Amino acid sequence: MRSALAGAGLALALLAGCTAPATPSVPVASERASRFQGVELTTPYALPDLTLTDHTGGDFNVRTSSERPVLVFYYGYTNCPDICLGVLTDIASAMNRLSDADRARVQVLFVTVDPARDTPAVLAKYLSRIDPDFIGLTGEQADLDQLMASMGVGVAGIEKAATGYEVNHTAQIVGFDRERRGVLVWPQGTAIGVLKADLETLVRQQG
Repeated sequence: MRSALAGAGLALALLAGCTAPATPSVPVASERASRFQGVELTTPYALPDLTLTDHTGGDFNVRTSSERPVLVFYYGYTNCPDICLGVLTDIASAMNRLSDADRARVQVLFVTVDPARDTPAVLAKYLSRIDPDFIGLTGEQADLDQLMASMGVGVAGIEKAATGYEVNHTAQIVGFDRERRGVLVWPQGTAIGVLKADLETLVRQQG
């Protein structure tokens, strides 16, 4: 029953983007008892072997460039009017509540859904105000689309706005383990304490 409720809740929560919702592929909650408060996936996401450009302008392979055993992915853009900054700030707050040892084993990756505007320099300036340890990623649209599709992130399109335009996208956070399997999903609105507790558990699972 708990898994069914968690899966249903996730399906609703994933339909929340910066403006109009996109429709992602919704992961299935595990049927087994979980030690996590986020949604543990029965079939983990497979992280593709892709090289993007990080906020320093260098190459960054999403599978191999970080040696940290836990990766946390979040998708958004620097001109997002509300949700992206809020979620990133929550992730930063959760990270700041970890012990130094645990924090050093988690890498947060912010992948833009707006590569036309989010150059490496723009990403660097934006993330420096949130957490300088976060890595911003941009790249060719085809590569970004492949990465988004690999973990159920949806982009519904673009709407005109006072800032020029807004990108409609879903706002889930995805956690990957040492084997680069996407094993956890946290929907928009997940409490900071839940993120902290789940990250501690995921870190300890990596040995």
